[in-house]
Amino acid sequence: MNATWLAVVIAAVFEVMWVIGLKHADNFIEWTATVLAIIISFSVMIMAGRKLPVGTVYAVFVGLGTAGTVLSEIVIFNEPLNIEKLILVGVLLIGVMGLKLVTPDAIKEGGEA
Repeated sequence: MNATWLAVVIAAVFEVMWVIGLKHADNFIEWTATVLAIIISFSVMIMAGRKLPVGTVYAVFVGLGTAGTVLSEIVIFNEPLNIEKLILVGVLLIGVMGLKLVTPDAIKEGGEA
């Protein structure tokens, strides 16, 4: 995995943080951390979109963020676990991995892969 794809993963981790923050923050420090996570998440995703196809970056970002949020809610916040939810997260992750596999690692100057 190159640095640009790693940036997409890092952006998705911060997405999970801010989504959880939107639901659970209830004081100034938690809201500040949520806003910082939003800024970091989108900034890193935008930087990755400069080197990789934007549609793929966004799909991977949202897919990983969604899977991470669902799994975090189950593990950290004791959200009910059901097999349907796990199967759907698995299908989502398979799609994200497929997009990563069929997308060139970097776009060269001039837009050619």
